[in-house]
Amino acid sequence: MTSVIIERFQGQELARIGAGDNYLLLAPAHGGRLVRWVHRGQDILYWPDDADWSRVAKVRGGNPLLFPFIGRHFVDGEPGKWRDADGLVRELPQHGFARDMAFAVSDFSESAVSMTLASSDATRAGYPFDFVFTVSYRLVPEGLEAELEVRNTGSAPLPWYAGHHFYFALPHAERSASRLSLPPADRVRQTPDGGLTGAEPGERTYRLDDARLQDTFHVLRGPGTLRLQMPAREIDFVLNVPGRAPWHAITTWSEREDSDFYCVEPWLGLPNAIGNGEGLRWLAPGKTEAAVCRLVI
Repeated sequence: MTSVIIERFQGQELARIGAGDNYLLLAPAHGGRLVRWVHRGQDILYWPDDADWSRVAKVRGGNPLLFPFIGRHFVDGEPGKWRDADGLVRELPQHGFARDMAFAVSDFSESAVSMTLASSDATRAGYPFDFVFTVSYRLVPEGLEAELEVRNTGSAPLPWYAGHHFYFALPHAERSASRLSLPPADRVRQTPDGGLTGAEPGERTYRLDDARLQDTFHVLRGPGTLRLQMPAREIDFVLNVPGRAPWHAITTWSEREDSDFYCVEPWLGLPNAIGNGEGLRWLAPGKTEAAVCRLVI
């Protein structure tokens, strides 16, 4: 493994892959966060100038890693809890714990990096399973490939549904001029008590200022192209990679109408899948499973 290249950014030491005007900056010690993706000299992801590095999990920017569960989970209407197979209620924060924990760089080259998070006493209280969770980023000529991999190192089947939370840089004034095209999908939202609304047939193309996109899960019902069209660039998401776990849904969200970012998030399941089964995956002891998302500009 090549020695990790370090670059100072906002007073932090971040890992850098790539060269020239095509590179990534990553923060393994802060949840394995992808902080910057620069393609042909342009920042593809949003990152705030005043980011609070003492609470990186709360920073709106980059690509937080969502594992082992996505979104909010509930027990009897109470958030932050889930019930295991033995009926024991356990606590787990929204989007899981990965974005709050330090990853180790397990592989590094000029154009690729892998970071791992292994189970520990800190993870077992809320998630009593043994695992190695690995995220890999690979720069390719046309863009970026991101892979999420889980290995079950324990003796019991392991439940999981992970995802990305890409914050794409987009001035808020350009939302009305931007479009999202989706494969066949149904629109679903989460209710305040953790349930799901009934599925509504989705459109194939939306303007990004369409209120129907806000905090919405687009449950994929067939193959097709996912394309984010913005005035400055177009990004195609290649999701159906043979031999890898299928993406279950795309989530669309932004914090406010004047936020200069827009989130398009490939997810392996829906929030509270540990309770409703929507995308919940079970991994047998000793087995490994991965999901790949390729972003082409």
